[in-house]
Amino acid sequence: MPNRPWRILTLLCIVTGLAWGGAAAALDLVGGASPPPGTYDYIVVAGAGVLPGGVPSDALRVRTELAVELWRAGRAPRLAFTGGVGDWGPAEAVVAAELAASLGVPREVMVQEERSTSTEENARELHARLGDAHILIVTDRYHVVRCRRVFGHYFTGPDGAGATSPWAVRSRGALREVLALAYYVLTGRF
Repeated sequence: MPNRPWRILTLLCIVTGLAWGGAAAALDLVGGASPPPGTYDYIVVAGAGVLPGGVPSDALRVRTELAVELWRAGRAPRLAFTGGVGDWGPAEAVVAAELAASLGVPREVMVQEERSTSTEENARELHARLGDAHILIVTDRYHVVRCRRVFGHYFTGPDGAGATSPWAVRSRGALREVLALAYYVLTGRF
């Protein structure tokens, strides 16, 4: 049976792929649930990429649009945007705030945190600005679980709302998120 090791390896790859894909789908499904009823001090938009020319990525755009929708529904009187400069400027928080302003949000209800470059830094830097505010974090569906947990290290009882990015962004992001979540668990940051 010279082919037996290859069959075992193939089976192992299939099982691993199914588990990884299943975990990604589960994260996306859980994060797609409606946020709990109630009001908050701030609706927080977790940072996401900026494209060349200061254009918001699909993820940043849908996160900001959902946050503005929740703000208009009276879920919080203020919006907070997180995220520093990634591959291209300006800072993610600046680009998201510009988009929110173009959607009719007054600048006086916005707070921008422009230094952070990770979910952990988003939470830490924003907490330094807001204190222990009651927050609703808006991020992509697949990112809600980790975001709530990480922000929960800095804020008491944060809730999450998952924005629905285009399918290609969601699938790639959800698969990456499984690895990020595993890393956070293994390093004790979860």
